[in-house]
Amino acid sequence: MDPSQIIIRPVVSEKSFVLAELGKYTFRVHDKAHKTQIRQAIEQLFDVKVVDVRTVSVKSKPKRRGYTSGRTRQWKKAIVQVGEGDTIPIFQGLEGTE
Repeated sequence: MDPSQIIIRPVVSEKSFVLAELGKYTFRVHDKAHKTQIRQAIEQLFDVKVVDVRTVSVKSKPKRRGYTSGRTRQWKKAIVQVGEGDTIPIFQGLEGTE
């Protein structure tokens, strides 16, 4: 799998910005990707040294819109910790925009 197919997009939330200050970055990743593939993709795309990768399967939630009911999609999230002094520039421009 290509690295751009493994890493779908960064997760933008308050919690992800708090973790970004600690050197931990959160990404939405391909459902079938495992930790080694995620580590290699982050290292290739952003030229950083990855120390740790944690993955979470985000379960789907029930949703209603009037009479119609359904569920959101299930997806996979990865929290990637980079080495000391390394940063990922995607999160740097978004901090402090309140």
